[in-house]
Amino acid sequence: MPLYEFKCKKCGEINEFLSNLGEEGETFVCEKCKSPDLEKVMSVTNVAKYPSAKNGKTCCGTGEGCDRPKRCCES
Repeated sequence: MPLYEFKCKKCGEINEFLSNLGEEGETFVCEKCKSPDLEKVMSVTNVAKYPSAKNGKTCCGTGEGCDRPKRCCES
């Protein structure tokens, strides 16, 4: 099930719901003020900078991002 974010129009709180959006009978309410007046917002996606990183390590073996992948290992 995907995770969706909704902003409460009453208090401004951002709420996250794990759901099949549009499922029959499914309703959401703000976790802070309990208002049902919510609007869906775009979520931030978390992706790795370089898909070649394995086990959280870059080609150089560090856990930090590298702006010169592969070339930094050749020196």
